[in-house]
Formats: sequence, structure tokens, C-alpha cells
Amino acid sequence: MMLVVGTLPPTIEERLLVTAEALQCLWSLALAAVDVYALLVKRAFRTPRATTIYSIGDWVTGALTFAAASGSAGITILINNDLMMCAENHCPSFMASTSMAFFTWFAIAPSCLFNLMTAVYRVQRA
Repeated sequence: MMLVVGTLPPTIEERLLVTAEALQCLWSLALAAVDVYALLVKRAFRTPRATTIYSIGDWVTGALTFAAASGSAGITILINNDLMMCAENHCPSFMASTSMAFFTWFAIAPSCLFNLMTAVYRVQRA
């Protein structure tokens, strides 16, 4: 994992990235549980309140993921280009985790936009 680097203690950005991704996983698991429950009881949760909660949760986790990925990218560039200490600080694993965080953000961005549009539409109709 990214927190074990050996020579440098983990930075705030690296800890934020791990925390943001853990929160993203928990949010996704919670939404999956709600979806499974909705399938079991054969009922859709499409109320304006539920849609707004989904939208806000997606935006919060998306913003945290993007901020954490940006901070980790900055630290990785600092270690790699400016300090020239990449060999002893596991830069490939930092780069891989940062790029995966950006991929995660790009994957959840359409969901954020779709839920926002759905929430606005449902609130206007209510």
C-alpha cells in the first residue's frame, strides 16, 4: 500500500488519498446495498429526497477523490522531478495509485452529473 514507503513518512496528501478512496468504497458499497434491497422488495427509491442524497454523496466523494488525487500527484512530481529521490521512495506505486485515483474520479463523474440532473428534475416536479 501507499502508506509504507520506508524512507519518507507518509504525507498528508497520501493519507488523504487513502482516506478518500476508502470513503468512496464505503459509499459505493452502501449504494449497492440500497440497490439490492430495492430489488428484493421490488420497489424503486426515486423520491426527490433519495435522489438528492445520492447526488450530494456522489459530489462529496467525487470532490474528495479529485482533491486527494491532485495532492498526491503534486507530491509525486515533487519527489520525482525536484528532489530526485524516486528510486528509494517507491514512485511507481505512488504514480499508479494517483493515476487510479484519477481514473476513479473520471468513472464517477458521469454518475455525479446524472444524479445532479435527476435531483434537480425531481425537485422541480415535486
